[in-house]
Amino acid sequence: MNPIRDQFPTGQAFRKSLTSRYRIASGWRMIFLSALVIAMISLAALLYNVVDGAFGYVAFEYKNDPIEFTTKPLDDLNQQELLAVLKANLSAGAYKKLDNEKPMEGRSKEVLYTLVLERLVQVDTKQTWSMTESILDGNKIKADVAKKYPDAQLEFRSWLKPVFLTTPMSSKAEFAGVRTAILGSLWMVGIAILFALPIGTGAAIYLQEYATKNFLSRIIQTNINNLAGVPSIVYGMLGLAIFVRALEPLTSGSVFGITDANGRTILSAGLTMGLLVLPLIIINGQEAIKAVPDSLRQAAFGVGATRWQTIWHHVLPNALPGILTGSILAVSRAIGETAPLIIVGASTFISLDPDGPFSKFTALPIQIYQWTTRAQPEFHSIAAGAIIVLLVLLLTLNATAVIIRNRVQRKY
Repeated sequence: MNPIRDQFPTGQAFRKSLTSRYRIASGWRMIFLSALVIAMISLAALLYNVVDGAFGYVAFEYKNDPIEFTTKPLDDLNQQELLAVLKANLSAGAYKKLDNEKPMEGRSKEVLYTLVLERLVQVDTKQTWSMTESILDGNKIKADVAKKYPDAQLEFRSWLKPVFLTTPMSSKAEFAGVRTAILGSLWMVGIAILFALPIGTGAAIYLQEYATKNFLSRIIQTNINNLAGVPSIVYGMLGLAIFVRALEPLTSGSVFGITDANGRTILSAGLTMGLLVLPLIIINGQEAIKAVPDSLRQAAFGVGATRWQTIWHHVLPNALPGILTGSILAVSRAIGETAPLIIVGASTFISLDPDGPFSKFTALPIQIYQWTTRAQPEFHSIAAGAIIVLLVLLLTLNATAVIIRNRVQRKY
């Protein structure tokens, strides 16, 4: 008698048990597959909804006939001709203001063409349609426009054009762009990286390589893990109290002689976002350092290396791919945050590009939020275009993380 063998079924009981196990395994496989399908469908629906709003028919009229400013069609004018039209028809003050913002001679043909439409011709959008409506009900839309707006022009428009990326904010959706918001987001992310990456990596090194495993270190580790799950709006309140108010002389630039700003600057926003991603960077750094084989440390100690030499020459090079990947992925979360920026003081309308850490600012999530709250449907269309820009920016950051990880892995 073998007591262990007797615990397992045999014969018909074994076949029934095996069939039951395979049936249960197939059931779980179908559940996991269904979860994947639902996730893919949800993602596809999200992307389609965004793209659906960024393209479609637009019915519009010109408040002023273009023939009042030029005998040639606007589309046929070159850069110099567009510049001459603006100089001849804008007031001296308006032209000088535009020239002070950026020299008119240095602006591209597309930008000058947009200025002619915005300042002189003045486009009046009557109605917009989504991409789905435009494709499925195109003939009905054309008939409705001919009946309701006999003087209007109808065109299938992409709200996401190259000029959309190079144009600042405007009160008119037809001429609004995301240049200022993109620059604000990039400034903010750059400051957050410069602040959080060295501090987070240093904290991860200390906690993993130097700190003794005692009650105090366990409390610190628990709090870091908890801080990673704190709602972002709490970090916004912390940034408002510390960076905007308590450290206003620094974040406003007054200690450097800048007197036309307060604490609601890009520097405050970047430092706030740095605090937001700091726990994530610390945790990712610890996991990357923990993944380095302990045999490398023991080999270094065996030939007389100090702990710091071991960390600098062996641990960090092997942990660097994971540290960089985790850091960039953490920062990609910060670039999509809205609540902390609202509390810190991001502008909802600003047309001047940020030129330093003490500038007023806006960011892509703030711009999208502001446009989606407007009643006019054309603002919803450009908000969809801005969402696509934000998604591309996030994907670019994620792709950068993958490239850096692969290159560093090959190097070491």
